[in-house]
Amino acid sequence: MTRKQFFVTGTDTNVGKTLVAAGLLLVAKKQGLRTAALKPVAAGCEKTEAGLRNGDALLLQSVITEPLMYEQINPIALQAAIAPHIAAVQEKRVLSADRIAGFCRGSLQQGAFTLIEGAGGWRVPLNPRETMADLAKILQLPVILVVGVRLGCINHALLTVEAIRNDGLPLAGWVANCVDADMPALQENIESLAARIPAPCLGVVPWLDSPNPEHVAVTIDEQLFAKVLLQS
Repeated sequence: MTRKQFFVTGTDTNVGKTLVAAGLLLVAKKQGLRTAALKPVAAGCEKTEAGLRNGDALLLQSVITEPLMYEQINPIALQAAIAPHIAAVQEKRVLSADRIAGFCRGSLQQGAFTLIEGAGGWRVPLNPRETMADLAKILQLPVILVVGVRLGCINHALLTVEAIRNDGLPLAGWVANCVDADMPALQENIESLAARIPAPCLGVVPWLDSPNPEHVAVTIDEQLFAKVLLQS
């Protein structure tokens, strides 16, 4: 079986990476694929009877087809809702891209379509020397970029695309997620992004009061999505 695996990053934190990832997983399921997902490092976890739990990881767990345990999806759960390298220092833990990649490799074999979601943006630190980008580089995964469409998004998106390409990884596609209800010149911004990002736009998610993965899934171009799968 040919497995399709992608690393999901964003132009910043709070741009809807998890929501978009969950929508893509639903599209893959609709196309008959077994799906799995990981959020290997999650900061901002709540204490529960079962242990620390992160809302993003739980959302991914709720939409995948494969019965992964929570610890397989989110092996590194950090309590403070801050940058993961700072949260790790506070908890006297050491984050390592190699070790995180090791956690990922087992779960990467679980589905025909698997997404690994990063934390924050492309250059979020893991430790004094490594960033989330190093995890993607070790795993050698094509990247799906979630662009939070708000003022300044063109610069953020193009810098992120440049960094991904400079790191030697292919950009498989991107999704525009409208996170500002009052974004001026919305269509012009999306058109500017499409003209400058050298990868297909898989979908444009409008601003939503109460977004959910189903809302995202219907905005994804399924034919283009299938084409990206074939080419990756």
